[in-house]
Amino acid sequence: MALPNTNTRYLFFTGKGGVGKTSLSCATGLALAEAGRQVLIVSTDPASNLDEVLGVTLGQAPTAVPGAPGLSALNIDPEAAAHAYRERMVAPYRGILPAAAIQSMEEQFSGACTVEIAAFDEFSKLLGDPAATAAFDHVIFDTAPTGHTLRLLTLPSAWDEFISSSTGGASCLGPLAGLEKQKALYAASVARLSNSAETTVILVSRPETSALREAERTRGELAELGICNQMLAINGLFAVAQSKDRIATAMSQRARDALAGMPSKLAELPACTIPFLPRGTVGLEALRLMIHPETASPTLSNSMPSTPLPPGLAGLVDEIAGAGHGVVMTMGKGGVGKTSVAAAIAVALARRGGKVVLSTTDPAAHVAATLDGAVPGLSVTRIDPRKEVADYTAEVLAKAGKSLDAGGLAMLEEDLRSPCTEEIAVFRAFARTVEEGRDGFVVLDTAPTGHTILLLDAAEAYHREVMRTQGDMPESVRQLLPRLRDPAFTHVLIVTLPEATPVHEAERLQGDLARAGITPYAWVINQSLLASGTTDPLLCQRGSYEVPFIRRVADDLARRCALLPWLAEAPVGVAGLVPMVR
Repeated sequence: MALPNTNTRYLFFTGKGGVGKTSLSCATGLALAEAGRQVLIVSTDPASNLDEVLGVTLGQAPTAVPGAPGLSALNIDPEAAAHAYRERMVAPYRGILPAAAIQSMEEQFSGACTVEIAAFDEFSKLLGDPAATAAFDHVIFDTAPTGHTLRLLTLPSAWDEFISSSTGGASCLGPLAGLEKQKALYAASVARLSNSAETTVILVSRPETSALREAERTRGELAELGICNQMLAINGLFAVAQSKDRIATAMSQRARDALAGMPSKLAELPACTIPFLPRGTVGLEALRLMIHPETASPTLSNSMPSTPLPPGLAGLVDEIAGAGHGVVMTMGKGGVGKTSVAAAIAVALARRGGKVVLSTTDPAAHVAATLDGAVPGLSVTRIDPRKEVADYTAEVLAKAGKSLDAGGLAMLEEDLRSPCTEEIAVFRAFARTVEEGRDGFVVLDTAPTGHTILLLDAAEAYHREVMRTQGDMPESVRQLLPRLRDPAFTHVLIVTLPEATPVHEAERLQGDLARAGITPYAWVINQSLLASGTTDPLLCQRGSYEVPFIRRVADDLARRCALLPWLAEAPVGVAGLVPMVR
């Protein structure tokens, strides 16, 4: 069996967005269930697709998976968890405090930070309290993308430090109100994560340099938290001994090079390898192929089906360039290539004579690594959370701190030590970067879907927080949502892959954007093997699999659509990015 071989009760799958954590965690759970175990799979991802992979509608209670005796699953819905958490904190005061006070409390619980705390609260009940999962032999956590996961894992120590250092009584930041009594549960959660007899953390990666670099970063940061019980799973390895097909040769060589250059400490971990599967990983039949890849039917055809293909990116870039200024935002599920698409568009706009800033709000920050060449008129920046928090804290203390007495200053400093401050600081930087689109082009390689939507939804929560601590709001923040909703100023590009889960996830994103009053400018389907020109039988089988998803986007979902082929030359540096805009 190619799957991770582990006997611990708790399995924790983590890794860069798009590496296949959900499919691998589901296949592992299915294999354990078919071996006679009772298994629960839990998703902590705000943009979970667990339902789709398992073929069952899930809620926040364990649901049996049809066709897989012994296997159950649930989704931790962060929004629902936040609503329940908020009501738990506010309900005792209804009918006691004035209506204005109740409204103020509800507002304090409405920000993105509350969602994160509430999700971790639910997560801790399952991990820290064995009674909550006593009916199961194994509990598998299909986690959110790496940056979000690490934030969840470090919340207990952050909150503990915040609570223990409190000098001004109860903080006026609402989300903290219910945490003191949870400290023991959170401590138990972290202890269980680091206990190698109970828990194994599986770092999932594709055989790609960027994914392996992310896995190494995760390995190191988990080790610093005392979580050293790790193993590595390389997912989707395509390997050919020799081939006359340029695409097959490039894909195989790129994987070999990435694995050969794997960081040494990552290479020391116990590891397993799952081969490339051409038909996707949605449904129990596909998951069983992951468990037993040797049972796959042989591939014979070396030709692609005939279907009309959308044009490339050049036409979209020409239209955007014609405006002379504005913002371009690439959005979508983690791992679909938002960074490469954003970098390619930034390079193309600069080569057309525009003044361009390429920036990211992604905690993983892969932009600088993708763009390693210089283009006249193009500058690359990053919204660095640590720097933004430091700058914001200094600014607030300088403006509001000088007029406070010792007690008031202590309470202000207490608020600023809260992890919620990072959301506010990053949001300010996001608004400031968007404002630069008045004088040139700003291309934003944004964070994965859930985090992006949290940023967009944070305007009102941000307003309330900043008014409390600072008493004013930067004009860039005041103008942010109007700018994002202005199709003449902001061009939102939804990036996806020609596969089931990325397309369905992007469709949900389009609905979320519509509710926020934002209409996508276009969709970009990235890394299409159907459009690559390959004649390798296995890759042709994958190309055939892409057809219904390309048609769904081009015919039904997108006002405009561009299709990018899988390129033999990696999209790194100017030389690799220029061919993407054709």
